[in-house]
Amino acid sequence: MNKSELINSLSEETQFSKKDITRVLDSLTRIIERTLKKGEKVSLTGFGSWWISCRPARKGINPATKQRIDLPAVSVPRFKAGKNLREVVRTVKFG
Repeated sequence: MNKSELINSLSEETQFSKKDITRVLDSLTRIIERTLKKGEKVSLTGFGSWWISCRPARKGINPATKQRIDLPAVSVPRFKAGKNLREVVRTVKFG
């Protein structure tokens, strides 16, 4: 599901206009981004939590030249599914 499909689904389920849903969804993502940028955690009980993790500096290899390179430390977003979300997806069958 992409963003427009999510907007359509939310609009059908809530009877709010697609324009209103788009504004709320865009605001939600901006708030999550801003909160993470401040180094704070975002939690939606039952759904999951987002936080920032630091990946330490390390050695790497340039695949084109096979030359060893130093990769700097970098901050990355992390997500852990909450209990309700884990229960919902636990029954999904693959194949």
